[in-house]
Amino acid sequence: MRFPKTLLAAAIAATLVGHGALAQTHWVGTWGAAPSPQLQTAEMESQKLVFHDQTLREIVHVSIGGDTVRVRLRIPSAQSLLKLTLPTWLSVRLIRASPLPPIAPSLSEDAHASKSPLAPSSSVTPFSSKSLPPLTSRSVSISRKALSAVGIHYSAQQTSYIAHGDSTATASVDNPATITSWVFLTGVDVLASAGSGSIIAFGDSITDGARSTVDSNHRWPDTLAARLLARQSGPPLAVVDVGIGGNRILHEGAASKRPQFGINALARFDQDVLSQPGVRYLLILEGINDIGHAGSSAPASDAVTADDIIAGLNQMIERAHERGVKVMGATITPFEGEANIKRGYWTPEKAKVREAVNAWIRSGKGFDGFVDFDKVVRNPANPNKLLPAFDSGDQLHPSDAGYKAIGEAIPLSLFGLK
Repeated sequence: MRFPKTLLAAAIAATLVGHGALAQTHWVGTWGAAPSPQLQTAEMESQKLVFHDQTLREIVHVSIGGDTVRVRLRIPSAQSLLKLTLPTWLSVRLIRASPLPPIAPSLSEDAHASKSPLAPSSSVTPFSSKSLPPLTSRSVSISRKALSAVGIHYSAQQTSYIAHGDSTATASVDNPATITSWVFLTGVDVLASAGSGSIIAFGDSITDGARSTVDSNHRWPDTLAARLLARQSGPPLAVVDVGIGGNRILHEGAASKRPQFGINALARFDQDVLSQPGVRYLLILEGINDIGHAGSSAPASDAVTADDIIAGLNQMIERAHERGVKVMGATITPFEGEANIKRGYWTPEKAKVREAVNAWIRSGKGFDGFVDFDKVVRNPANPNKLLPAFDSGDQLHPSDAGYKAIGEAIPLSLFGLK
């Protein structure tokens, strides 16, 4: 990808350290969100997100920090752009986020704006920031006169704010509309030192942090990021969460009316994992929806065997290895519960599939290493169920305490750390 000369000059200037020597640096993702398609069915037409002379103010919680920052967006396809008057521009601003709604951040010294050409499919918006500290929240404000939303991360567990007009440079937003989705926004990158890199957390709703407290950053990847930052030495490792609720390895969203569950993991793997800047490690937690959705919210014909799931995981491992990325696996967590039994999501037969996949993960025959998430959160009295203290209430998704326990159980040695 080519960058403007001005951005290249800024990047070069940011690398000058010490006695004027040029240190090696590269782009590393510090935050991410995996997009799903816009709702397409006729009955959901009224739910489509179309912005007319509005500003989206979206909050991101970064893992590692840096002095030179860029934002990545998913925007309409080239075909859609033909309907717009070209050239067209997108106004974006990166500002410090207020901890309490309504979002009213001060336009501080690290606030920088960018007016970028709206290119098809994806866009990179550069900023030169004095400092983006690690583990801090930032507001990314996006404005365009009229634009249909694409690249939506539907269940963000984070409030986003919608204001009238171009409010990208406005310190406060009065009475904004709110949604709990990230729209257009797919990544924040920093120019980081040599040896730094990212860990991609790839999976479904449990990686996405479903049913964790909104606006609290209590997903297990958030806990892992905090642990990595607490290390006393070594180059920084970012954590980029690209989980999608309802996602499956081998099939699309659980039904045609649920595009929010994303395209299948194998199909989105290049975009959401291998194209991430600076990726060094990958941690995969997928398969629970392949097992559960068939005969529940998806046709019974979508049923898969343990061998089917293992074959999908092996394909992702091989594709990552070709890029020099080390791949860790996580065992599938328990999901027996009254509501899940009633809707056909859990059956004794499905439990056997989960057990077989987990046995393969523990065998070490595929992954470079593994984390036993199942062992962390299961109820010793009934291993098919979550421990009550770690259950969010639906017998499927962990609570805040459960997510924290998962994040704390990940051995840092998997990433070459002590």
